[in-house]
Amino acid sequence: MYQFSGRLKTFSLALIILGFVGLAYSFYNGSQKTLEDAKHAIEAANSDAHGAGHGEAATPHAAEAGHDSHALKTDKEAHASEDKDTSHGDVHASSEAHGTSHDDEHATHVLHQLQNRPWSAFYVALFFSLGLTLLVLTFYAIQRVAQVGWSVVILRVMEAITANLLPVSIIMILVLAASVMHINHLFPWMAEGVFDPESDKYDAIIDGKSIWMNATGFMLRSIAYLVIWNVYRFLIRKGSIKEDTANDGNKTYKKNYNMSVVFLFLFMITESMMSWDWIMGLDPHWFSTLFGWYVLATLLVSALTVIAFVTIYLRSKNALPGINDSHIHDLAKFMFGFSVFWTYLWFAQFMLIWYADIPEETTYFVARFTEYKLPFLGMVVMNFVFPILLLINSDFKSRPWFVFIGGAVILMGHYVDVFVMVMPSTVGAQWSFGIPELSAIFFFIGLFIYTTFSAFAKANPIAKGNPFLKESEHFHYYNIEHTGEGSGDHH
Repeated sequence: MYQFSGRLKTFSLALIILGFVGLAYSFYNGSQKTLEDAKHAIEAANSDAHGAGHGEAATPHAAEAGHDSHALKTDKEAHASEDKDTSHGDVHASSEAHGTSHDDEHATHVLHQLQNRPWSAFYVALFFSLGLTLLVLTFYAIQRVAQVGWSVVILRVMEAITANLLPVSIIMILVLAASVMHINHLFPWMAEGVFDPESDKYDAIIDGKSIWMNATGFMLRSIAYLVIWNVYRFLIRKGSIKEDTANDGNKTYKKNYNMSVVFLFLFMITESMMSWDWIMGLDPHWFSTLFGWYVLATLLVSALTVIAFVTIYLRSKNALPGINDSHIHDLAKFMFGFSVFWTYLWFAQFMLIWYADIPEETTYFVARFTEYKLPFLGMVVMNFVFPILLLINSDFKSRPWFVFIGGAVILMGHYVDVFVMVMPSTVGAQWSFGIPELSAIFFFIGLFIYTTFSAFAKANPIAKGNPFLKESEHFHYYNIEHTGEGSGDHH
């Protein structure tokens, strides 16, 4: 049995505490932001835009300010052309009042963005952690349904990783509940007055989606997603351990198979709906029929990378008997293959929206090209170009340190992908990478390490009751076996 070392446990707890302290500071700092801070941020953005020589298009807020200024000019001209008996002083005063009101409204919007930053940083890391854990569970279910032989020796690794699902699910519910109660401003469609035709904040487009976009339905669906995923994880873990000692003619194995079939069916429905609610809901005017698949791809590549990391680490500690270079090679193949799949979906979504040039679709990419061009384009290099160059060679896929280097870049790249999905909608131009983002990453890495290795230490590292165990232990990739490469025993 594997022993969760005191050093690793201390390291994970230190990350959790460090992350918690950093987040507490970030939330406190965010709560102290005022309208004056927002106005200073607007002035700085406008100053940068003027200095950069890009005019109103340099930043979203500069563009908005330019639009506001044009609106004020139009307003003044309209007042000037009114009844000649109206005094010039009254028109000027009215225009100034209108401008002041609009400036205050814009400053309030920017203030919400400044206050959103710690929430957004936390939400990015939370969604990424929850999503990749969920996709580990899904990949595990696929192995059972496909009755795959090669991966049996790492099934317990995947089971251990999915222990992270319950704590991050609880945290997600709390964050979503905070949104519904207006403690944060992550989801703009939850703002007061959006569905009220009598309100100045009424939004006819969002109101048209009120059958789906309503707080009650949102919370009920979110709870349903998390309950379905966690119930399957609890039952399959219990059933998998039972397989080790069951002597019932594979009845337990078949029961686990059937559970996995049902889960995969439910997963394909809930994953898309989750993507619409938790990510697309941040941009309620925007939509993409491909988005559920796109989110699936980015989380699946991340999940496969994490499986490879944990497997390589446990193998280095001699905690996984039966693992050889061929298993690492196959994990790296999946990482490579789904990196290409992610790139295909990224390009397909971008190209079709660019070509169609429909305003309600292009607004998503305009916001990201305007203020997030470096991370938006940089993640393509990290998530496609780098894996292609590093993992396309078959020999490199069986070398753990090569897989680790490639995987580290892939994980960072897909974190940036989620970052770019969330931040433009919640903080706009008020983004950076600092204490809130690092603290959230530390917190969830520490939580992941603690839950994963605690769970791995509680069960036999090998699923001894699985009927395909011998096939997995004797698994060898053809090229490795016949060229004499790899460190595994050859049969």
